[in-house]
Amino acid sequence: MQITIIGARGQLGQDLRLSLAADGHQLTCLTHQDISIENAASIEAALDQSSPNLIINTAAYNKVDQAESEPDIAFAINALGPRLLAQYCQKHKICLLHFSSDYVFGLEGLRKPAYKENDPPGPISAYGQSKLAGEYFIRAICSQHYVVRTCGLYGKAGKTGNGNFVETMLRLGKERDELSLINDQHCTPTSTHDLSAAITRLITTDQFGLYHATSQGKTTWYEFAQTIFDLAGIEVQTNPITTEQYQAAAERPRFSVLDCSKLEEVTGFSFPHWKQSLSTYLESPDLDINK
Repeated sequence: MQITIIGARGQLGQDLRLSLAADGHQLTCLTHQDISIENAASIEAALDQSSPNLIINTAAYNKVDQAESEPDIAFAINALGPRLLAQYCQKHKICLLHFSSDYVFGLEGLRKPAYKENDPPGPISAYGQSKLAGEYFIRAICSQHYVVRTCGLYGKAGKTGNGNFVETMLRLGKERDELSLINDQHCTPTSTHDLSAAITRLITTDQFGLYHATSQGKTTWYEFAQTIFDLAGIEVQTNPITTEQYQAAAERPRFSVLDCSKLEEVTGFSFPHWKQSLSTYLESPDLDINK
């Protein structure tokens, strides 16, 4: 299959490149310098050259707190950009795969069961609202689409710590004697390596629609960080705090665990538990946790 990846330099984009190439697909990899999804002319200029069967969009505005003060930018990239991509794909009869977020949920703060794809969304931040709007545009415009919601991504290409919670904790655990971490937001951090493997399976099915794709299990950011430190052998004092104590600009879901049974049924792919994936990531020869 001829596939164009938008956002190919990011941590998800790079793992997708490896997984899809290993599966024999022909890839065109575009970065922000090659294409601006907020601009229809840029989309046409970049995509007309590659003539893909499938476009995978990993480009997104992920500055959750900053989106509260600049929602216009968040919506331009997360909603209007996907809308333009959907229009292009529908016009040219191209499949579109787009990544969304667990942040499309949040209104049900005391919820216990994991969210399924047909559960009503309820975003509580400008970022979450922009991601949900992007979903709706794609689902309404492009008949051949996959919209994949995921959560807490971390991958080797994010080793600078930008958008990679694991790397940020590894750095802070060595720089500081004490850390305070939120312990009342329940979610499921996900390895980009595992997500890429799931996507490589999904695109061969032609079972278009909305999917949830995360590791198995659930945790809080406090427990996630403590597990990182335990596995990496880093001694640092960790203190659990509430969302209110952290005082972030944007409100986060207290519970955004996703049910991935639909994806598993369609693809036969089963995600590892988040602890297993984290251990595999930290044991990678490409990752020197002693730096």
